[in-house]
Amino acid sequence: MNEQKTSHVTQAQVARDFDDAAADYEAKINASLSFAGREHSFYIDLKREHILRLAREHFDEVKDLDVLDLGCGLGAYHPGLEGKFHELHGIDVSGQSIQLAAESHPFVQYSAFDGDRLPYRDGQFSVVFTVCVMHHVPPPQWTGFVAEMRRVIKPGGLALVFEHNPYNPATQYIVKTCDIDKDAVLLRPGKLRRMFAEAGFAQVETRTIISVPPSGPLLSGLDQILGYLPFGAQYYLRGVKPLS
Repeated sequence: MNEQKTSHVTQAQVARDFDDAAADYEAKINASLSFAGREHSFYIDLKREHILRLAREHFDEVKDLDVLDLGCGLGAYHPGLEGKFHELHGIDVSGQSIQLAAESHPFVQYSAFDGDRLPYRDGQFSVVFTVCVMHHVPPPQWTGFVAEMRRVIKPGGLALVFEHNPYNPATQYIVKTCDIDKDAVLLRPGKLRRMFAEAGFAQVETRTIISVPPSGPLLSGLDQILGYLPFGAQYYLRGVKPLS
């Protein structure tokens, strides 16, 4: 969808939609992915490994890090992250999702918020990651969303964003047929890079993922090589908050 068509969608409406979808969220996602032959858990595991890999490449020791999952929903990525970091926090505009996440993952510190200012101090986290969240944020709030990410990251810390690739036809089909994505506005990698650069991040780069189903070492290696091309179903952005 284009930004003009969905500009009427508010953050409060997004929160209500995800509150309503919380109970059967996974079932809806799996239904939209059924034609691809993989369940949502496969893609969760894949992106979780990318998060850990990118954190390990940037930091000497990840077990010392305080990490935030921004827009965590039901905490789908959190079971495989237990014990990996010093602290793991999750936050979302959907209070119902946060309640369910907290019941399932007591090792995570959860909070709900209004989608505006994050309830954390400046420079609280070494890593902030957000997975397939920004396309649900109303476009007028994208700049503020990125600015808040930067505010709560420590100097030298890492921002990671995973998003749908609007140039991939299969991704476009999934988004169009998934009720949860009815108001989604997909972000082009170049636009996202510019937003993060303008917000003051350094070393901003994007790579596509899932150009091939990365099951096994051979296909995983091939998928990383193909990440330089624009064909993957999704992509990630990596940015670093400068030390000064």
